[in-house]
Amino acid sequence: MTATTSSGTPKPASAKKPEDLIDDELMAMLAERAKTGGVSLAGEGGLLAQLTKKLLESALEGEMDAHLGYAKHERGGSPEGNARNGRRAKTVLTEAGPVEIDVPRDRNASFEPQIVRKRQRRLAGVDGIVCSLAAKGLTTGEISAHLAEVYGASVSKETISTITDRVMEGMAEWQNRPLDPVYPVIFIDAIRVKIREGNVANRPIYLALGVTVDGERDILGLWAGEHGDGEGAKFWLRVLTEIKNRGVGDVLMLVCDGLKGLPDAVSATWEQTIVQTCIVHLLRTSFRYASKKDWPQLAKDLKPVYTAPSESAALDRFAEFSDKWEVRYPAIVKLWTDAWAEFVPFLAFDVEIRKVICSTNAIESINARLRRAVNARGHFPNEQAALKCLYMALMSLDPTGKGRARWMIRWKAALNAFDIAFDGRLSVGRI
Repeated sequence: MTATTSSGTPKPASAKKPEDLIDDELMAMLAERAKTGGVSLAGEGGLLAQLTKKLLESALEGEMDAHLGYAKHERGGSPEGNARNGRRAKTVLTEAGPVEIDVPRDRNASFEPQIVRKRQRRLAGVDGIVCSLAAKGLTTGEISAHLAEVYGASVSKETISTITDRVMEGMAEWQNRPLDPVYPVIFIDAIRVKIREGNVANRPIYLALGVTVDGERDILGLWAGEHGDGEGAKFWLRVLTEIKNRGVGDVLMLVCDGLKGLPDAVSATWEQTIVQTCIVHLLRTSFRYASKKDWPQLAKDLKPVYTAPSESAALDRFAEFSDKWEVRYPAIVKLWTDAWAEFVPFLAFDVEIRKVICSTNAIESINARLRRAVNARGHFPNEQAALKCLYMALMSLDPTGKGRARWMIRWKAALNAFDIAFDGRLSVGRI
């Protein structure tokens, strides 16, 4: 019986869902036959492999029909005199394991199949599996072993490296793509990676995360720094100029963790941008100078400083904190004194803005995912390998899109407050 719409007209085939194209009774019959016949579901020669073989060969025959202009066993032949010329066997690696298929040939050797191209030995889904495993930090050897264990397929480390190397082409395009004209906030943070170039050294990889005028997350790029925190205003001016040249004309606030030279570079790039230090990082650094037994009291005494209703009130609370702790922990008092200029800006704004800019929590969740990939690897042979791993980890974030929806809800109130506090500069990005 032909399916119809609510108006009674036949429903087009394109309206069917993918699952509607599968006959449940047929699938149950096949599964029962496999069970009674002693055929496994997965693995080489299993039911999934057999179905994959049949589907691929049927698709290839369909492509040949279209190429020649007539169906198999149909009289008439091709107007150009071309015709089928047997088949050739070929083994391709699929998500169901290695599958041997028969590829049709034509006399003129002009047939160029698209489902399984000439010289193609892996279906696209396999490349996706490789990239997904690499994004989780697995080495080429570990990925090769995984494919052999799960799919019974022999894929060399060189082949896996070739698959993941293609990612770098996409990364170059991603790193240079046009950006939005206005961002209410850009967060900049770093993760440390071990790179084995000569001696193993800790190198920072900086991540810039922008929040769009609609409250969406936009990862702007990755930049490798030098060993030993050698970056200064010149390095940051190059990074920010690159971002500006990609179309970013205005940034309301930039949140970071006391990166040397960054405030000066921000002023040179976007004159009106406010630089805000990350309060959470400031607190963490403070605790490093103190005995663990004093952490609860230090946290309690610092809270009135960063929750003060105004800068003058914060100064009064900080004076009280200094009187109490300077003798025991002068380094903590100096830390807050040196960071004061980048600490106080958010005190001038209402609570909705304070919630989203007083820390780099927005970027920390991403960095947690990146650190898992980095820790799984331990170290990298060079800078490019580290960037490739981090890029693939970024591309695997939020596959369901649920995180995107949460972000937009979380930022809605803050964006309205930004537009008012910054005299409509945010509205320019919505035009």
